[in-house]
Parts: sequence; structure tokens; C-alpha cells
Amino acid sequence: MEIISRETAYDGHYKLKLLTVQDGDKQLKRERFEPGTAVAALVWDTKQERYLLTRQYRIGAEAEIVEIAAGMVDGDEAPEVAIRREIQEELGYDVDQLEQIARIYPSPGANAEVITIFFAEVSNKSGKGGGLEEENEKIEPVVFTHEQLVAEQFEDAKTLIAVQWAQLRK
Repeated sequence: MEIISRETAYDGHYKLKLLTVQDGDKQLKRERFEPGTAVAALVWDTKQERYLLTRQYRIGAEAEIVEIAAGMVDGDEAPEVAIRREIQEELGYDVDQLEQIARIYPSPGANAEVITIFFAEVSNKSGKGGGLEEENEKIEPVVFTHEQLVAEQFEDAKTLIAVQWAQLRK
């Protein structure tokens, strides 16, 4: 299979592309959602010995979701730089240590999004967190012990991956 043409169907907060794919002697039309490149992190406060997650309204779920800290990479910013910024904006912490857990395509059938998932250790709260007002973010920190974290029923895929990683690591 080979993509032979790309057209932009929508260019708003996110992008939608119309692709023509050559498959042998057939040409197929496909839509691809292109939200960009994202980062996320399971955050461990080494002083409190607790995990720090977030609760916020997510339009896809049409509900508040508890999930690991996450956000978008800006331009050609490195994922490590982006996740440090997101942790500061959402939780108010400076990152002490950062370890990559995985780089995933959450839904590669029609979605071009790539998410790099990290494990971050923090100890110094230097900001208020809660997200950025200019981005209309209203983020509430949620604190979990290890036992609470592994017992919680998460609905978010990147969070499930990070929690399973934490279970295997313990």
C-alpha cells in the first residue's frame, strides 16, 4: 500500500486529511485524523510517595476523566521538553528524573497521533498547577498510593499502559 495523494478536509484545532491509497490495482479513499504529537507521564512524588494524576473534562469522553498528565508537543520541541512543561502547567512540579515508558499509536487505524509516555519523579512543587487559563484548562490534581493506583478502574488507554508499567516495575 502506498499513499498517492493527501488533501486537507479540515484544518481547525485538529486536522482531518483525505488520503488516496494505492493497493495493487485499487485506489482507496481514507480519512485520517491528525491531532499532532502528544506526551504523557505517570508522575511519582518522591517526598509524598504518591502518584500524581489529573482530572479534567475530555470532549471525546464527554466527561471528566482521571488520567496521567498529558499534552501536546509544540512544533519541533523534544518530547522530554514538552512533558516537563506539561507537568509544570498541570501539576505545578519541576521534574527531577524522567524515563521513557513507551511510544505508542493509540488508534492507528485512522488516527496519526503518536504519544510518548514517560515516568517522571518529582519532589519540588514550584507552581500552582491546574493548567493554563489561556488554554481553557481546568485541571484538578488527584493523588494515589500505589495500592490505590493499581486498584483504580481507568478508562484512558495511555493511563492504563502507565499503570501496568508501574505494576510490573514494583
